[in-house]
Amino acid sequence: MGKSESVFEHADALERGLLDIGRASTASGVSIKMIRHYEAIGLLTNVARTHANYRVYSDTDVHTLRFIKRARTLGFSMHDIRDLLALWQNKSRPSASVKKVAAGHMDELKKKIAGMQSMLTTLQHLTHNCHGDQRPDCPILDDLGGPA
Repeated sequence: MGKSESVFEHADALERGLLDIGRASTASGVSIKMIRHYEAIGLLTNVARTHANYRVYSDTDVHTLRFIKRARTLGFSMHDIRDLLALWQNKSRPSASVKKVAAGHMDELKKKIAGMQSMLTTLQHLTHNCHGDQRPDCPILDDLGGPA
């Protein structure tokens, strides 16, 4: 019987080493809500169920959840995570494909960092030029209220 066809009694599932959603959450560090979300959007597939339709998770499922969590921590988009998961699960994948996804994400991060650096520089200039006293004139508010 394939994993997607597996249906267990709850006690039998736990005896086989499968984890209920709470234990899978604890083991992976992913919240129950996000586990359900990842399954709903197809990042976590073929999760076994009990006869009462409760999800039960294998070690592989927990490992996949940890993979997703780490990728999210690094800021990968859900689209990129889907691609990376497919590459991770394909043992004959070329590493160039993985590098391409990571390099694309790195380029996006560099753009975001440059944009944030520009914002920081502007705010440093504005706060430096604001007297911060009892006078009503304020270059910060003048800048915010000026033309776009």
